[in-house]
Amino acid sequence: MNYQEYVYMLSDLQNKAPKIFGIPTGTKLDEMFYTVAYDERSGKYVKRPLGGIPYLSVINVTGIPDTGKSVLAEQFAVYQAARNYPVLFVTVESPAHFLYATLKQKATVMGLNFENVEKNMIIVDASQEVELRENLSALLDTMSYAIKKKNTKNVVIDSITGLYEHREVLARQIVRQIFNFLKKWNQTALLVSQKRSSQSSETAEAAGGLAVAHIVDGTIVMDKEVITSKWASTLYRKNIGEVVRTIRIDGCRLAPHSTETYVFEITDTGLIEIKEPLSKIARGGD
Repeated sequence: MNYQEYVYMLSDLQNKAPKIFGIPTGTKLDEMFYTVAYDERSGKYVKRPLGGIPYLSVINVTGIPDTGKSVLAEQFAVYQAARNYPVLFVTVESPAHFLYATLKQKATVMGLNFENVEKNMIIVDASQEVELRENLSALLDTMSYAIKKKNTKNVVIDSITGLYEHREVLARQIVRQIFNFLKKWNQTALLVSQKRSSQSSETAEAAGGLAVAHIVDGTIVMDKEVITSKWASTLYRKNIGEVVRTIRIDGCRLAPHSTETYVFEITDTGLIEIKEPLSKIARGGD
C-alpha cells in the first residue's frame, strides 16, 4: 500500500475543494441553509441564505411514513430538471410509470415546463428488478451508465432503505458505497430513508438510519403529529384531530444551517410548503 497517496498538505487541497453554493429545492429549505460573509458596512460577519442545499452534498431525508419525504424529493427533482439541470431518479418503491404520472402532476401545479422535465430526467427503476435492489454492484453500474448518458448533476434515491430493508446488518456498507459513488461522480443528492414508526420522532434514527445519518453530509428530519390533546392544540394552534407536520435540518457538514424546527404543510395540490418556525407559532406569532 502506498501511504503517500493518502497524505496531503492542506494547501495541496485548495484546487480540489468544491465551491459552496446552494442547489435550489424550490422550497423554504433554500433559506434554511446559509453562508457567513463579512459585511463591510457593519464590520461584522453576517448570515446570508445559501439558496439551496449545499452543492455536491449528499443529504439524508428521513421520517416515519407519510411525512412528505417523497414529496420533497420529487419536488426537488422536478424543480432542477425544469431548470435544465439533469437529474437521475432511482425509484426503489414506486414503478417508473407511476412515478411519471406523479412528476407530471408536480410540474403542472408548480407551473413548470414538463417538456423540460422530461428531457432532463433519467429514471432507474429498481422497484421491479430484484437484481438492482439486491446487487449493489449492478445498481451502481446502472447508475454510472445513466449519469454518463445524461450528464446528470443531481441524484434522488427513493428510498435507500429499500436496498437493505431485510438485511440491516449491511446498511452501513451499502450507504458508504453509495455515498462514495456519488462523491466520485460529483452529484448533489437526496437519499430518502424510512424511519420505523417506533423510533423517537426527534431523532434521525431508523432502520439503518444511523448508518445513513453518520455517513452522509447532512440530514433533514420530517415528522408529523395528530393533535389529540388540548396542550398540543394550544402549542400548534391546531384543532384536535388535525395533523401538524414539521421539518428541521439535523446537521450538515458542508454549510451552516438553521437549527429551528419549522412547521410545513402538504398543500391540496401535493406540494411541500414550509411555513414558519415552531417557536414563533408557540409564542403566538409575535
